Parts: sequence; structure tokens; C-alpha cells
Amino acid sequence: MINHKILFSLMLLLLIPLIVHDSFAQITSGGFGKSPFERDFGDIKQLDAYFGTINEKIEVDPGDSNVPFTVVFANVGTQDITGIKGQLSLPLGFSSADGSGSLIIANEKSNSLAGNTFYLTFYVNIDKNAKIQQYAGSVKVDYSRLRESGVRSSFSDFNFKVTGDSIINVKALDPFLTSLKTNNIVIEISNDGTAPLSSVDIVASNTQTELASTSTSTTNVENVVILESNWDVGNINPKSSKYLTATVYVPENLQQDTLRIPLTIKYYNAHGDLQTVSKIVDFYIKGMIDLTVYGVDVIELSGTQMVVGEIINEGNEKALFGFITLEPLNNSNIKKQTQFIDEIETDSPVPFNIPLEFDGKPQYGEHNIQLTVRYKDSIRDEIFLVHNATIFLKEPPKVDSGNNSQLMIIPIIIVVAIVMYVILRRKKSKVSTA
Repeated sequence: MINHKILFSLMLLLLIPLIVHDSFAQITSGGFGKSPFERDFGDIKQLDAYFGTINEKIEVDPGDSNVPFTVVFANVGTQDITGIKGQLSLPLGFSSADGSGSLIIANEKSNSLAGNTFYLTFYVNIDKNAKIQQYAGSVKVDYSRLRESGVRSSFSDFNFKVTGDSIINVKALDPFLTSLKTNNIVIEISNDGTAPLSSVDIVASNTQTELASTSTSTTNVENVVILESNWDVGNINPKSSKYLTATVYVPENLQQDTLRIPLTIKYYNAHGDLQTVSKIVDFYIKGMIDLTVYGVDVIELSGTQMVVGEIINEGNEKALFGFITLEPLNNSNIKKQTQFIDEIETDSPVPFNIPLEFDGKPQYGEHNIQLTVRYKDSIRDEIFLVHNATIFLKEPPKVDSGNNSQLMIIPIIIVVAIVMYVILRRKKSKVSTA
């Protein structure tokens, strides 16, 4: 009996550790055992990791150097911590700004109160061969609890992204406007960077008050009428463009001046953060040249038939270096000719007169002609105005041949009489001397 009691006691002693282990399996150090929600409790929890500073995330490109890289933590413990020091471990293609082979270290000089967040900012170089994509990294944080000796360490894994960099440029496809008329303008919004722009929205400011907080540049945009002022552009991929169209009326008094249209561009960058950028599109305002050819007719001057007419400029700017060219149309045999008419002012008509010449025998009656006025504006662009007309050439009156012969006889008679008179005088002189 005693042997059985001893044996039973030994069996109980052997079973006690197993019973105790199973009883506390759900609260073992480090979490909830085999539960899918298993986790390790500690003082520090890593929240975010990105390129940028405490206040702002930034976009980066392969090849950028000395770039701030910030890791965000929360002190989830019940005590304040101090002496915070971080060491960053990044994959191949990323190195310390202190040089190749150096540790990527950051220190947090202040304490972190229980329940608060704190930041560690590292400075890294990005290899030019790195790709724009997501990467994995790790961080080690050493710290001490207040009123406790010794150093604790926390390890966290995280993902981060090389985003690429968005670069916004704006320009007018045609940077010239004409005063005294309505202009249809096209503005190009281009993303010359390597990161996409999302949900791009653009507003054109049109008052001096709106400009006061965004730009110190002078502008006269309040003196024009812009019919469209807001554009929902959508997404702009890297190395691509979108186009805005607008209608702008420029009054007469704005000419030979620069019109500056400020644009406020809002978009979401590769981090998903809303960004606001101010840009200005410049236009040069030309005066308007509005020429009309009228009063085309044919007159005869000193026995020569001439095409005459006038050119009137109904704009607010004179045309420079004017020429007018006469060309035949259809079956006309009038020779092509060009005449210089110089400047065409806005206050009075400019007359022209082109003498008619023919290829071959003159043809009378109706002739279809083309008059082309060639001139330059204030920016020295050459402009052509074409005017077609029909003229009528009168045949000159025929001269009577009988009257002509009588007119020719009279000088002959006079010459004969003079000769006879000279001969008779000589004969008389000879007789008197004999």
C-alpha cells in the first residue's frame, strides 16, 4: 500500500507542471498565445515612416541626397521615457548622409510623456539607381523609463515609399492677346516631374484682393474680363500635360502691355497630402489692326490707266511696312505689280494707285484682280489681307487718219517754203555782185 501511495504521489508531482502550463497558456509573456490577435506589449509603438520632417512630408527622387526621413512613434506605456535614440536600417540603395558605411542615427533630446507621440528624423542618401516604389525598413529605438535604471530597446518594421517628385509648370500656347476684341486662350499645365498629380483643381484669381495673400507681383488682370475662372483638371501623370481653355476680353486701352493671370493650383501629391501652388501666366497685349480695302476703280492719268483705291485701318494700332500687290485672276493678262505704302495709320485712309501694264497686247473690258495688302504688327509678325475685285478697262479713242495726214503736210510745206526762200536769196546776191 505504501508503494502505491508513493507511486501515486510521484505521478501527481509529474502532472502539476503540465496542468500549470495549460492553465496559463492564454497569458504567456508576449501576448495571447495562439490567438490570431497575438501581440507584444511594450512602451513604444511605431505609427508612420516617410520622407520629410515633423511638419511636412516631401516627395523625393532617386539621386536625392541628405533627405530627411521621419519615423513617428507613440509612447503607449504608462511611464514617461527619456534618452531616446534611434537607428535606422534601410535596404540596398539607401545610405547615411554622413557617408557610405555610417550608421543612420537620430536622437530625440526631449522626453516623451506617456500617451504622447514623438518623432525621430534621420538623414539619408538615395541612390540614383533606386526605383520609384515601396520598400521595407526597420528601426531600433533605445530609451529609458524615468525613475528606472537601464536601457530598453524596441524594434519595429515598416514600409516606406520613394514617391518621385512632381514639378508643375504653366505656359500659354499662344502668349499674345489682341485688345479691343475677345480672345480664346489655351493654357498648358504640365507635370515635368516623376510623381503623379491627383484631383488637380485650378482657380484664376481676378481681383487685387485675392492676389494680396498669394503674390507680390503686379498684375492688371482686374482690367480684363475672363469668362472662365475655375477648371477641374483631374489627374496629371508624370511627363504629361492638360490644357485649360478660357475666353478673355481685353479693352481698347490695354495694348503693348503684359497681362499677368495668377493661377492657384490645388492637388494631392504622392503622399496623399493636399498641396497648393501659385503660378502666373503672362500674355503680351497687342493693339488691333483692322484693315479694309475699298473704292477700287480705274482712272486714266497722263494717258496711263491706273488702279486706285484706299485702305482704312479701323483698329487702334498702326500697320507697319505696308505693301500692296496687284495680281491678275482668271484670264486677265495684267502684269503683277507691287507698291510700297509704308505705315497705315488709324486716323485716315491711305490711298494707292498702281499703273497698269500687260503681258502682250492690252485686253480691254472686265478684269478680275486680286489686291494683297502685306504688313507687320507691333511684334513684327507679317500679316496678309486679300481683297478680290473686278475692274473695267476702257479702250482708248481711235485717232482719224485723214486729219493726221493733213497735220503732217503742214510742216512739210513750211520746210519747202524755207528752202525756196534761202535759194532765191542766194541767187539775188550773186546777180548783184556781177
